[in-house]
Amino acid sequence: MQRSGKKKPPLVADRRAGRKAQKMTGKAKRKPARRKAASRRRGPLGLLGALFRWLFGLVWRLAWRSALVVGLLIGAAVFYVYTTLPPAHALLDGRSRGSVTLLDRHGEIFAWRGEQFGGQITADTISEHLRNAIVATEDKRFYNHPGVDPVGIASAIRINLREGRGPLSGHGGSTITQQTAKLLCLGVPYDPDVWANETEYESDCRETSLWRKIKEAVYALAMETKYTKDEILTIYVNRAFLGAGSRGFEAAAQRYFGKSANEVEPAEAAMLAGLLVAPTRYAPTNNLERSQNRAMVILGLMEDQGYLTEAQADYALAHPARLSEAAEARAGGYFADWVIDTAPPFVGSDTTEDVIMRTTFDPAIQRAAEGALRAVFENKVRDGSKAQAAIVVMSADGAVRAMVGGRKFKGVAGQFNRAVMAKRQTGSAFKPFVYATALELGHSPRDTVVDEPLTIRIPGSGPWSPSNYDNRFHGRVTLTEALKQSLNIPAVKVSEAVGRDNVKKVAEDFGIDSTLANGPALALGTSESSLLEMTGAYAGILNGGTSVDPYGLTELTLQGDDDPLIGQDGGLGERVISTEAARQLVYMMSQVVDGGTGARAKLSGREAAGKTGTTQAARDAWFLGFTADYVAGVWMGYDDNTPLTGVTGGGLPAEIWRETMERVHEGLPPRPLPMDPPVPMTANSERAADSRNAAPRQPRREQGDNVVERVILDVLGEILGN
Repeated sequence: MQRSGKKKPPLVADRRAGRKAQKMTGKAKRKPARRKAASRRRGPLGLLGALFRWLFGLVWRLAWRSALVVGLLIGAAVFYVYTTLPPAHALLDGRSRGSVTLLDRHGEIFAWRGEQFGGQITADTISEHLRNAIVATEDKRFYNHPGVDPVGIASAIRINLREGRGPLSGHGGSTITQQTAKLLCLGVPYDPDVWANETEYESDCRETSLWRKIKEAVYALAMETKYTKDEILTIYVNRAFLGAGSRGFEAAAQRYFGKSANEVEPAEAAMLAGLLVAPTRYAPTNNLERSQNRAMVILGLMEDQGYLTEAQADYALAHPARLSEAAEARAGGYFADWVIDTAPPFVGSDTTEDVIMRTTFDPAIQRAAEGALRAVFENKVRDGSKAQAAIVVMSADGAVRAMVGGRKFKGVAGQFNRAVMAKRQTGSAFKPFVYATALELGHSPRDTVVDEPLTIRIPGSGPWSPSNYDNRFHGRVTLTEALKQSLNIPAVKVSEAVGRDNVKKVAEDFGIDSTLANGPALALGTSESSLLEMTGAYAGILNGGTSVDPYGLTELTLQGDDDPLIGQDGGLGERVISTEAARQLVYMMSQVVDGGTGARAKLSGREAAGKTGTTQAARDAWFLGFTADYVAGVWMGYDDNTPLTGVTGGGLPAEIWRETMERVHEGLPPRPLPMDPPVPMTANSERAADSRNAAPRQPRREQGDNVVERVILDVLGEILGN
């Protein structure tokens, strides 16, 4: 069969396959168009997504590059600080000024002044309880962080914001390392040419700005690189301020508990660690109960963190820490201020060295005086009274054993000390110096003087007529009776007869340095003096007529040195009156206590002598006196010179004196006073005495005596016996 010239039509199957291939080819060609259409369908959202992806990538690239730069800068800063850090042992004592440690007459510490550094301690030698208490309360992740604790910072910020403060106000989230960096002031030493004073310098060190925190963090990181954890903790426990002038935990442990920081128990450790948040507020010398309550919180933290067992925590809570005897009593606060002021400033108040002062202070006598004052005011003075009092107790050579400068001592240096700083009129407490002058000029305690109306014309002031306290006249009385009853007119007569200048000289030679009055009222104590001066003058009467310079410092050395810079064996000066005159005067003053105006000062089973003093309008009341062992003076009054109500020197001051001396002499055997009672007079001696009463005597002179140098230059008033 022949083929025609026509083309053979394709089979149906072929046609289908071709169409299928064609379709598939068409699909392949149209696919890009569909993606473009899909992109057009997404519109702005697609563009936004693409933009976001681009921005994210840009930020990421910038972020890691910036982080790298910041990291390099921090690393460089840390490395720089690292190179400036000295060895750890060079950073332990951070005080810029020295300290004064005061020892009592027995060689025991009783007070401190200035920042006290108890000595270097280390993290591995301090009590385990103390180390744990510090970590538990200040930085529980101390051994796990690199110097900065992000978790702690975040927690602190959250607490601050929740309590309505700024993020950096209040809780700081600082690690122990950061706190140590702050204590080191970031390595910036105090420079007087830059800072006005140390207070301004320390205030800058405690700044809490963001920039300061950043620098603090860098310094902390450098410290963590340079030092071990124990070295950092060692710096911290030596430099931390813990109140009451204590710099470092060793000084604080010694000051508050009388023991080393290596020996403290859990309750004591908790109290010390509790001081870190606010040293002055929680110092146990300021408020023991508040400090104990703070310690209870620390004990709870120690138990929660596994540092104490439940039994240990319960025992510590049941037996809270208490102050040592010296710290509890704040013994010698006024005395410490005074004795430091008596030392040269460069080794006392302004010392830049650690100074040891050995003193005359007796803690038992101090407690006796403080207890006596407290007992009298609690039992015999109305509640709320603002009356003040002061007490000085000393030995016959002027060694001050105790000093109470006021009813309350607040535990801070520099308070107003009424025993030393207050100058008040002495009243009749001055009269013994009038009679001392008469005795030195040859008069006898049995000599007589007439107590009668008296008027003295004072040039420029007119007539002056003294009167007695009872507004009565007692006729002829002996000098002893005149002093015993504190009669004013006889005292003025005697003073005028023996010469005011002589009386002033005797008083001044006995140690009354205050300016004394020039008029006839000198005999009645119108001049002002301090309690310390008056007590020292009475000591001169007790010791036989030799002046004393009251003293408290016996030896001063620099810590670590054996040779003293200052030493003193006693306060005896030159003789003022003869021994015979002094012994006669002691007898006369003993009669004041034995039935005279000072009867309320009489001691049980022990001889005592003294003199009362009450000034005009009862603004000041005094009692000064002595036994064979000690001299004591008491002043009472108001700081603003308000008159006392119903108080004379023979009242409350005499009772305070008696209460003090009873306690001071507890356990001491009684000793007789150094006195010479007058020999009983015969008829002939009475006639001789009458003739002696007509004129003043020439002064007695003994070998080596510095007696009154001049006899009476003039007599401005009545003479004895007229």
